[in-house]
Amino acid sequence: MARMRYQIILASEAVEDLHNLKANLRSKVRDALETHLRYQPVKTSRSRIKRLRGVSRPQFRLRVDEVRVFYDVVEGGVKVLAIVQKSQAQAWLDMLGESDEGSSTV
Repeated sequence: MARMRYQIILASEAVEDLHNLKANLRSKVRDALETHLRYQPVKTSRSRIKRLRGVSRPQFRLRVDEVRVFYDVVEGGVKVLAIVQKSQAQAWLDMLGESDEGSSTV
């Protein structure tokens, strides 16, 4: 069974975030984007991909070592919104995440 191939779109902020990473980490993030988001961006796992609750945007978080990639799945594509260090992830969500009024944060 053929899987749908998603287009990966990086927001300008995500391009800048990626550029600011060290080369070895930048390579790991690029590989993870291709491996995990190209064909199954909504397939959650216990450690790698998490569906975010309590926010409507971003919809998902991908974990790559000490980096978190926040993204939305849109028609036929994956829009990467930000690539941030783990230590800055909650602050980024608090500042730029869009609250989902209908659910609680967990």
